[in-house]
Amino acid sequence: MCRLAALTSAKHFSPMETIIALETMKEGHDGSGMGLMLKGLGGEFEELRDFPILSGICSKDGAHTLDDYMNRLGFTLKYTWTPKLKKVKGIESRDNYFARVYDYPEMYKDRSLEMKEHLLLQTRLALRELGKADESIIAFSFYPDILALKEVGDPMQLAEFFGLDKDPLKAKIVLAQGRQNTNYAINLYACHPFFLQGYGTMTNGENTAFIPIREFLSGRNILGYSGYNSDSEVFCHILHYTCRQLGYPLNYYKDVITPLKQAEIDQRSDNEAVSYLKKSLRPLCIDGPNCVIGFTPDGTTFMLQDAKKLRPGVVGGGSGKYGLMSETCGLDSAVPKRDKSKDIFPMKYDMVIIKPDAKEVTVWNQLHG
Repeated sequence: MCRLAALTSAKHFSPMETIIALETMKEGHDGSGMGLMLKGLGGEFEELRDFPILSGICSKDGAHTLDDYMNRLGFTLKYTWTPKLKKVKGIESRDNYFARVYDYPEMYKDRSLEMKEHLLLQTRLALRELGKADESIIAFSFYPDILALKEVGDPMQLAEFFGLDKDPLKAKIVLAQGRQNTNYAINLYACHPFFLQGYGTMTNGENTAFIPIREFLSGRNILGYSGYNSDSEVFCHILHYTCRQLGYPLNYYKDVITPLKQAEIDQRSDNEAVSYLKKSLRPLCIDGPNCVIGFTPDGTTFMLQDAKKLRPGVVGGGSGKYGLMSETCGLDSAVPKRDKSKDIFPMKYDMVIIKPDAKEVTVWNQLHG
């Protein structure tokens, strides 16, 4: 099992808070990788939130290829963040870790958000392909107000390696995964969290229905439904497909991946829509065990689990700050001053939803709709 730690807050905070929470759950990850994803950026990024941020890693040769490609497309570099690396035993450093803020090409500045998003995704996928053979370019995300950082190693050692304990980097939402390698070779594209056009997810578990889900998504002919170095990446794409492509509210994501029995659906006031989703999107049904944590473009965060309920998960906090964790000890570390009697342990029908800026938490129950 991996371990998941997420925090959502009304105020900016250091990603170290989330990483320290991961450390308390150390028995659940083996040091084979950590992924960080930050949203609602503060500090030096706060005034740049409308501009896309390219997060990734590149070699010295890859940096030249990257610059040439971005220049040809007409992107203008506005700002570059690079971690202040420290030598840490057991961590093998690569040439360049970066988060580069760009201005859009001149011809795109007045175009719609949808057209800009298409350009950003197209560019990220092209960069990934350019660096695929020799890992000279690894591109995790290219989107406004999103920063991703991933590397192989123990989370606390990586935090020291990246100098995050001394860096002013802050955000309002931070997702962190401590990886336990099981089915795949160690590959940074397989390290959670995953991101696509405003939607991000990370998962603890094993998606045994991966193959039919991958085939369904790949057959939609939608840009970005590709790669799949991890069986968990499809959770992000299903979320994207349900909410962005089909236009359904977030709670229907739960109905898509863990559909109810027909007798249960019949009790819902929206039974016609739920029945249609179950029949038409049956290939997207998961067969866990899985615990999924994610966020949507507006900053809503959530946690849900599959029907087997064999992966732990807990949500707790108070107005202004909530934690979504694999274990209670992680929550105790990140949000110690909370009413523990109000901690939420979502069961198989539950989807815990936290509004943007951590204003309110609700438990949406699938049976009641």
